[in-house]
Amino acid sequence: MSEKTVATNRKASFEYFLLERYEAGIVLQGSEIKAARAGQMSLSEAFVRVEPDGAWLIDAYIAPYDPASRFNHDPRRPRRLLLHKREILELWNKARQKGMTIIPTRAYLKNGRLKVEIALARGKRVHDKREAIAERDRRREEEREFRIR
Repeated sequence: MSEKTVATNRKASFEYFLLERYEAGIVLQGSEIKAARAGQMSLSEAFVRVEPDGAWLIDAYIAPYDPASRFNHDPRRPRRLLLHKREILELWNKARQKGMTIIPTRAYLKNGRLKVEIALARGKRVHDKREAIAERDRRREEEREFRIR
């Protein structure tokens, strides 16, 4: 099983506590998959909207594919996510709780198909982010001391 990461949402783990992860397929047009395979995709401002009839990836940016010229796609159009019905209902119920949201964490190619890893998340507060920064600095300092020895 070959996987190639196309895009990651690096700020996701800093801004949110990631609770549960799901793998979802994504419905794309021809020029979108070609641009995604070329690595021209961003998930930094994206989020997932779940409705009882399906899940949608909103504000994910896939750059226009130059060779497609006039047959190109809208870079920020909503894209349907492919999930099982029970997963959609589970996400629908959990996302309605206060403080919960669903965000994409990474997009990758798996056996030639673009998949999106989405996570059920709860937002971090300022003191949580400060703790994360302090922990990262502590780990970095330990590694530096280990290399010196």
